Amino acid sequence: MPPVSRIEAMSAHYQPDVVCDGGDLDCGSGLLLIIKKAMDDVPKRGLLEVRSRELSVAEDLPAWCRMVGHDFLDRARGAQYDAYFIRKQADDGNTVKEDLEAARGYRFAVRIRRQEGFMAKVYARNHSFLAGRPADFAAHVAAPAAVDFLLTALGSDLVVGLQSAASRTQLVFDEIELSLQAKLRNILYHLSLEDDGDPSVELIEGTLYVATLEEEAAVRHVWADVLRRSPMYQTLRKATEIIIRLEVTL
Repeated sequence: MPPVSRIEAMSAHYQPDVVCDGGDLDCGSGLLLIIKKAMDDVPKRGLLEVRSRELSVAEDLPAWCRMVGHDFLDRARGAQYDAYFIRKQADDGNTVKEDLEAARGYRFAVRIRRQEGFMAKVYARNHSFLAGRPADFAAHVAAPAAVDFLLTALGSDLVVGLQSAASRTQLVFDEIELSLQAKLRNILYHLSLEDDGDPSVELIEGTLYVATLEEEAAVRHVWADVLRRSPMYQTLRKATEIIIRLEVTL
């Protein structure tokens, strides 16, 4: 008989009423909503087991429990994820419905200021960075062009989204890499070299490489769900053609 892991032993000891899996989410990016929704099914004085791969949860979750009145009981470390055990003591103020409505109405915001040399400085939350021209042919630039950032927004959405989805479904991906290219319908019109034209993006094309020992069918199933739930992909596909090939390798 294989040895019992610490997580299995503690789960058997506490006998949680509900188990929820937060994957790689941290407390600021959706984990607390998952926990609050799971707490609705936990009776008062009942126990919730939270599974997470995100290291910051070890510090943030006990603090949240103290703030809302739940008892943080213990943490069990595992090879694939850590388990956290919480005893429900009280309602945390807002109902889950109110929290979900607040999340639904959240507005993302950035601030952009002109800089010298045909550049702009972008302020996004606690970060700032430079952005260059709308579109640029040069291989070496002082700052990425706006079209580069468009591809970056789509690519990072999909790569991080796939990793997060994999963690929630207990899939292990060794590497994830996405290469993207964009073609404008008429960049000459954008550059004022022609009087008529359409400067919009005509095509976004690329290849996603996933190195894993998982079954290819499972990878493709998760990838399809990522595309369905991706804000950037679902927005851009309404405006232009997007072709992304998936290649699964060992």
